[in-house]
Amino acid sequence: MNQPIPVSSALDEETARAEVYGLLAQLYYAPPAPELLAALRVAVTDAPAPGALLEEPWRELVGAARGATDAALVEEYEALFGGVGKPEVYLFGSHYLSGFLNEKPLARLRETLGELGLARDESMSDTEDHIAYLCEVMRYLIAGDDVAVANLTRQREFFSAHVLSWLPALCDAISMHPKASFYAVLAAFTRAFCNVEAQGFDMLD
Repeated sequence: MNQPIPVSSALDEETARAEVYGLLAQLYYAPPAPELLAALRVAVTDAPAPGALLEEPWRELVGAARGATDAALVEEYEALFGGVGKPEVYLFGSHYLSGFLNEKPLARLRETLGELGLARDESMSDTEDHIAYLCEVMRYLIAGDDVAVANLTRQREFFSAHVLSWLPALCDAISMHPKASFYAVLAAFTRAFCNVEAQGFDMLD
């Protein structure tokens, strides 16, 4: 999970979408690495087109990264998502879809992943319904070379069934948590990006 920050107006829309998913995967998967935060803090905040839907949420995210120390962001991540036992905020879809971990939503997800020819890396300790893993799948469906699975139809199906179905609830949980500062801003950006993706897929009909 080491993707570049989307910074250039020269990027085509599909590349930019894939890079945003890659960035979200990194920020949700683990405490942010210094090199990731350094890149985020110098990211361009002006959108290619003035008034673009993500321009303000993106500017606020970059500003939040610039306004916090590396240590503070690592501490916030651990306070929200880490710790031993039950975390303050769950990052797993099954929790929001069924109220429990490792339930039917995870089984359905694994079935879909099998159809896509994807499987969890054995070195990954988290289950596949972790938001970072789902963002990585979306990135693959956008930027992958196998057009049989990396296409808009598959993207829309996967996004609707396994991302849109619970991501807003995760954003709510983060935004409302008293310990969330940078991650509340990240949740707002995530929600805005999710809305843009949903609108884009709706236009395919």
